[in-house]
This record gives sequence, C-alpha cells and structure tokens, in this order.
Amino acid sequence: MLKARVIADADFTISAVDPRIYGSFVEHLGRCVYGGIYEPDHEMADENGFRQDVLDLTTELGVSIVRYPGGNFVSGYNWEDGVGPKEDRPVRLDLAWGSTETNQFGTNEFMVWCDKAGVEPMFAVNLGTRGPAEAQNLLEYCNHPEGTLHADMRRDHGVEKPHAIKFWCLGNEMDGPWQTCARTAAEYGRIATETAKVMRWTDPNVELAVCGSSHREMPTYGAWEYEVLDHTFEHVDFISLHQYFENHENEVDRFLTVIDDLDAFISEVVSIADSVAAKRRSDKRIMLSLDEWNVWYRARSGSDLRAENWEIAPHLLEEVYNFEDALVVGGALLTMINHADRVKAACIAQLVNVIGPIMTETGGPAWRQTIFHPFAQASRFGRGTALRCKVETETFAAGKHEAAPCLLTAVVHDPDSGRATVFALNRSVDHEMELEVDLRNMGPRALDEAIELHHEDIKAINDRDTPDRVAPHAHPDAELEWQALRATLKPLSWNVFVTGAAP
Repeated sequence: MLKARVIADADFTISAVDPRIYGSFVEHLGRCVYGGIYEPDHEMADENGFRQDVLDLTTELGVSIVRYPGGNFVSGYNWEDGVGPKEDRPVRLDLAWGSTETNQFGTNEFMVWCDKAGVEPMFAVNLGTRGPAEAQNLLEYCNHPEGTLHADMRRDHGVEKPHAIKFWCLGNEMDGPWQTCARTAAEYGRIATETAKVMRWTDPNVELAVCGSSHREMPTYGAWEYEVLDHTFEHVDFISLHQYFENHENEVDRFLTVIDDLDAFISEVVSIADSVAAKRRSDKRIMLSLDEWNVWYRARSGSDLRAENWEIAPHLLEEVYNFEDALVVGGALLTMINHADRVKAACIAQLVNVIGPIMTETGGPAWRQTIFHPFAQASRFGRGTALRCKVETETFAAGKHEAAPCLLTAVVHDPDSGRATVFALNRSVDHEMELEVDLRNMGPRALDEAIELHHEDIKAINDRDTPDRVAPHAHPDAELEWQALRATLKPLSWNVFVTGAAP
C-alpha cells in the first residue's frame, strides 16, 4: 500500500478561492442553447422556454459564472441580431460551426436565464468581424441606464434596468487560424487595447480579459502572451487560458499527467504576465481566467465538429464522459485551487450537451455526466482559503513525466464557518493509498462528510438509461481524531473529506 502525508496549517495560506473558478460556458454551438438550456416545446420548459430540469442541475452543479455567447461563434456574431422582437430577428449562417442560427435566444434571454440559475454573466465581444465601436454599443445597451440610443433600445425591448454585466472577454482565441478574422499578436493587441479603452470609458466598473493563446501547443505560445500584454497591460485585468485534455493513447496513467501540464501552463503564463509588469516596474498583477477547459478528444472531427447541411442545433461536440475523465476534471480543479492567488475565474466548457457535465435528450430527460460529480463537490466544498500544504507522496512515471506525484490534494479552510475540506486524488492505477492529513491550527475537528468517487471500470459512463452508474458514495474507510485525518484511498479514486469544528 502507498503512503501519503499532508500537513495543512491554517496559518499558511495561498489565497482566498474566488468562487468564479467554478464557472461554465454557454455557446451558440450544437445543442448547448437550443435543446439544452432553451427548449420551449419541452414538457419541463417554463414560461421563458428554459428547461427546468437543466436549471435544477445547473444549480446542483454549483456554477458561479457563465461565459456567453462564445467561443468561436462570437467572432462572427452581430449582437443586434439577438435582441428585440423575436419575429423580427434575422436567421444567419454561423460560419464557426457550419450551422444555422435562428437568434431566438440572445442577450436578454440569457440574462433572464442567469437570474433564474443564480449565476453571474461573463460576456464576450466580437473582435473578429467587428471592433471597438460595436463592443462599446453592446456595453452601452447592457449597462447604461437610459438616455442614449442603445440604452433606450434596451428599454424599448422591455428591459428597463441595466444588466450591470461586470466581466467581459475581449474576443476569443484570436491567434487561431480557425477563428473568423484571426489576427497576429500585434493586430490583436492594438484592437484589444482600443476596445478596452472605450469600454472602460463607458463603464469604469467592468473587468476585462484579454485573449491568451488558444492552447499551450500553439506555435506562438508565450510570445503571443507577452506581446498582447505588452499592448494591453494598463487596460485589462485578466489574460485567458484555454486547455482541453486528450487521451488518444488510451493510457490512463499518462492521461492523468495532463493535470501536471495544466499546472505548468498556469505557472508559465503567470511568469510571462509578471515579466511584462517587471518591464514597467509595476506592482500590478494580471490575473488568469481559464475560461475554456475540459476533457475533449473523441467528438472532435468530421460531423461531430461541424454540421453538414447548415442544420439548426445539430448534434456537435457531444463528448460522452467516462470515469477516468472525471478523475482528470477533479485533478484540474485541484490545480486551480492550488493556484488561487492568480487563477480567479474559470469556465468548464461547456454546460450542456456540448462537451458538458450535463446531457439532455431533446424532448426527453437530462442527466449528470461523470464529470458532473467532482465539479459539484469542488464548487460546494471548495469555498474559503486555499492552504499551502506540505505533501509527502510516492511518484510514478508516465509519458514525459518521470516523477508525477501519486497523490494530488488541495485543502480549503473557511475561518468563518470553521469548515476545512480535504480533496484527495489517488492517481495510482494499481495501489491503495494510506492517507494521513495533519490539520493544524484549526482546533479540534469533527468529520462531517466523507465522499468517494470510484468505479472498477475506468471506461464506465452515465447515460439516459443508467444515469447514476458513476456516482459518489460515502467513503468506507475514513476517521478523524483531534486534527489527524486518516483514510484509505482506492486506486484511481477522487475523495472529499469535509471537517468542522468539534463540539
């Protein structure tokens, strides 16, 4: 049996965990909107056409913020098409996904949905086919009270009070040749700067995120981040990271080390951002927004990636997740928690049907994919302050990683409630792990909940007929004495231990 020891001291902190790391993403892509969150003809649709079963699962998932309306879609999107009377809205070709967009769901519908779901909106502006003027007009439409062309247009559309949207993304993946009107770093840096200026002049309270590389393997990665931030540093608050995890080799041990790659990715972008600050002798720190991330590699080609006949809401990117995918998603969340000082927002992509934790059948039921569970538990229990832990664990070799730690862990302490949560991922394929956690300077503890996510078949999935095949259960072997937590972790298992102050 493997052995692992963790020391978590309440006095040694990383940072408060920003709840916005538990965000998601709704794009006009496939069945994410139409047939996902919005299906007026469904028996569970409310008066707005929103599926109540999807709303309920979104609440259970614990989503804090949702990015909208794209994604690749936004680089060809005219926001004006999605507001006003529905019968007057134009039908357009969506070049990003080879689909037909009816525009029956748009800005105001999304904001009503956010209110019902209890989530904060994160809006992206089109810096592909459009520019600063159109972005400023959209912000004015959304956030200005009244007395101007676009603010009064919103009021004429039945929305008297401003939406007060705070978080805005300046375009999407602008380095990608697949993007409508992709740009060089210099081109994008300039237009992002000018867009940021007019948006801040319109509403000084906005928070702005500039596009980083589309992924870590892009040929311009690193140089792109530096040049874009060199243009925009004084005008933005965040730089975005996008990362999708793949398992083409079908090797679970190597697949689990993509978590280590994410850890390196975050550290590298932090270093680049701080080098731009150092050049300016500035104490400003650019924060990171991991606003697209997930496992995605199966539904990524041919008819899974692009509609064939300009269909409306085709079945695209509908990744079916298995148990090993859930382990990777859990590990990625631990990585974000352990970088809580700089990762301040993140969006699992996407929310429903399209590489999402929630799956629906059009006209039928909705269910939780395997990856739903670690996300929901992290969002529920990972609130508070991330602690800087000392971890002793054995290692394994896989892929390019010669000494990957068998145990991945994060500990979050909430001084107000007294709760401390230990997340533990055993990445060993074959061996159980004897875990000991020393929870220091928190007073005597009581074990409130102990949860395990494990399945003997790493390829096990949840589907319409067996929606709970992979689901969390009470942990069978955990105890807490004073401040010492002890548990036995099964091979390839995700574990959550929630402690409170002892009575």
